[in-house]
Amino acid sequence: MPQAIRSTPIHDVVVIGSGAGGGTVTQVLADLGINVTLLEAGPMLNPARDYKEHMWPYQVPHRGAGEQGEIYFGKNPYPFGYFAAPAGGWELAGEPYTVAPGSQFRWYRSRIVGGRTNHYGRFSFRFADYDFKSYSRDGLGTDWPISYDDVAPYYNKAETFIGVTGSREGLRSAPDGIFQPCPPPRVAEVLVQKSCRKLNIPCIPNRMAVITRPTNGRLPCHYCGQCGRGCVTASNYSSSQVQVFPAMKTGRVKLIPNAMARELITGADGRVTAVSYVDKETRTEKQIRCRVAVVAGGACESARLLLNSKSPRHPDGLANSSGSVGRYLTDTVGFDLSAHVPALSGMMRHNDDGMGGMHVFMPWWLWDRQKEAGMPRGYHIEVGGGFGMPEVGAFHDTCSRHEGYGKRLKQAIWEEYGASVNLAGRGEMIPNDGTFCEIDRDVVDRWGIPVLRFHYKWSDNEIKMVQHMENTFAAILETMGGQVVRSKESLQEKISVGGTIIHELGTVRMGSDPKTSALNGYGQAHEVPNLFVADAAPFVSNPDKNPTLTIIALAWRASEYMAEQMRKGEL
Repeated sequence: MPQAIRSTPIHDVVVIGSGAGGGTVTQVLADLGINVTLLEAGPMLNPARDYKEHMWPYQVPHRGAGEQGEIYFGKNPYPFGYFAAPAGGWELAGEPYTVAPGSQFRWYRSRIVGGRTNHYGRFSFRFADYDFKSYSRDGLGTDWPISYDDVAPYYNKAETFIGVTGSREGLRSAPDGIFQPCPPPRVAEVLVQKSCRKLNIPCIPNRMAVITRPTNGRLPCHYCGQCGRGCVTASNYSSSQVQVFPAMKTGRVKLIPNAMARELITGADGRVTAVSYVDKETRTEKQIRCRVAVVAGGACESARLLLNSKSPRHPDGLANSSGSVGRYLTDTVGFDLSAHVPALSGMMRHNDDGMGGMHVFMPWWLWDRQKEAGMPRGYHIEVGGGFGMPEVGAFHDTCSRHEGYGKRLKQAIWEEYGASVNLAGRGEMIPNDGTFCEIDRDVVDRWGIPVLRFHYKWSDNEIKMVQHMENTFAAILETMGGQVVRSKESLQEKISVGGTIIHELGTVRMGSDPKTSALNGYGQAHEVPNLFVADAAPFVSNPDKNPTLTIIALAWRASEYMAEQMRKGEL
């Protein structure tokens, strides 16, 4: 590696990563008058150029096949995420990771300003009060060092600032928040709601980080669809457009794109003195000095950076005297089931795009009857259906079920288009000792940085959950008159592969005891006071709620604490 180029100024706060956590820290600190230097491993985002929200399948050679292209074309040059903002995917050129024998794990990374918030699902659910105290509740997992009451004011701030749709329902498993109106349900969703009412399962308006009223200068969603590809009008929340870009206009934020963090440098007192990063454009190593360092590269990337930050004082990695960095990795439990619903066949064609994603969802309804459920934790249910854009393979099932071709097959396709409903479960994984990430000392990336090696396994708790999901989904779909065909695969084959729900978290967890945790309740390292972690890595558990809203709330809370500590001269 060439001679290091060291900058002499000491920057107030260096934030590593510009996703939900890093974007929030940048925004909050800048608003509080603190100068922030933001490092992002990918390039600058240009929404007008980089988003593909209005690109149609016929405009690309693979016709939108996505991962299905592997089925139809062999080697697929257009993987999942092709239509999302660029610089992301399951595999990144020159940036490998390894998986231990006997494990399955996939790691989706996004290298661009805003990270995965440019194209994620935007489901925004508060954790329930009992989610923070799971061990006290059933003896499994670990309690958080903080409670719902500690986080609630920051949920309020996050929802008010980014804008979240929803309705007040009074459900303990899905706490109410500060909501904007949600669009009405689509036709298929109306049928799902009717079915759920018969089965005593709540099916309520969805909570999404998509504004339906003007908010902070942003235009409300006008239902142009394909929101997962980015949103030029910023009607959908992304840290890039909603937080980073406005913060840069304050003059208190310096953004350094294409900066791959490799190590945190510490001084004789053990505190962080500088961040070492690779300038990807010049392939040179640089260091930037700082008063405070905030790591927010994503749960696994943050663990990797800390584990690679070794020194005589920190031989096992920074903030890792407890040995907990890289441990307690979890992902959301995933399973889905579809059915053809004859009541929807031959329906008049109409544009039912609405907000990208579902307009209704089913929160966990047996939270107070877990023994009745036969498993310790729960899940929520997501809904899919309607007239989606046909892609390659969209009518594969229809073709496989109908003999012949020509007019008869075309008629079947016409009748079944928009007549299927999909239910997807997203459930809680309890941390286990067999699931973690560590440094693979035999493999480095193109920048010479050692990569992660993943170990992953589901426990019986998660396998039981998939069985409950399958039975419940079949009941809902059949109550609608749906024709369900269950797979003959084993439950172990039906459960999602670790990492594929893209909710990985918990690798640098917070706790009250420095012997068993890396961080305190503010995301501040026990043994390195000027180091904070502000993504999903500090999470102690992975409830059945998507994590982004809680990432934002906790990052906001940590930022205000950090600013106060700086004001007092403690940092």
